[in-house]
Amino acid sequence: MAPHGETRDRVLHTAADLFQRQGYHGTGLNQVLAESGAPKGSLYFHFPGGKEQLAADALRLSGAELAGELARAAAGVTGAREGITALGEHFARSLEESDYTKGCPLATVALETSSASAEIRGACDSAYGAWLDGIEGALRRWGVPAGEAGPLAVLVLSSLQGAIMLARVRRDASLIRTVARRLGDQAAALSPHQES
Repeated sequence: MAPHGETRDRVLHTAADLFQRQGYHGTGLNQVLAESGAPKGSLYFHFPGGKEQLAADALRLSGAELAGELARAAAGVTGAREGITALGEHFARSLEESDYTKGCPLATVALETSSASAEIRGACDSAYGAWLDGIEGALRRWGVPAGEAGPLAVLVLSSLQGAIMLARVRRDASLIRTVARRLGDQAAALSPHQES
């Protein structure tokens, strides 16, 4: 028998994957249980708030995992152009590897339910905030002036999010790479001393 923490983690990871691919309304609790292999009673034991709590916890997990992936993609990069291109490449490669079934780990659920659920909206806001903070910090390291880094981080994240959606619909990840290159050029113009 799996320890309680292991079962909870398995359910969370399964739910995160399903919510990312199918959205909140397209994902049923029975499907989460079946695909995770968890016993039926474990769902309300670990998530007494039901599907809403499961979704919020899964979004927090997905958000933290992506924040780590973005930090690793930006690690060791010395310039804004190269850094933003690396972020775009991460998203493009992830989309291609999923055969265009997985876009942003938050976007589908955020669009469906954030206006109706304060808990889900809070989980999404926290994750997006962490991503923005990470991008802003990277931009500063890459020489973008402090006053420009925050607004540029918002532009980078929102542009990449839109590019992911368009690329998923068109099944063409080159769109993400194109947007990332253009954003990288804009960022490089703000930090010319960091660019070669």
